[in-house]
Amino acid sequence: MVKAETEQARVAIRNVRRDANQDIKELSKERSSPPDQEKEGEGAIQKLTDQYVAKADEVMSGKEKELLAV
Repeated sequence: MVKAETEQARVAIRNVRRDANQDIKELSKERSSPPDQEKEGEGAIQKLTDQYVAKADEVMSGKEKELLAV
């Protein structure tokens, strides 16, 4: 169950990333921003995504150890 919950968390994180990237593209079109700004925003979002996926994995590992110790 822990792995299934962690996978659901990862999917939710990726969905937020997808939505944020779509918002960046829409804003870029509205404001006629340079493509470099769009790429920087996407890069920042990817870094946050990686951080939170790693945090979810860390929590999963801790919970697995806790459950296996019992």
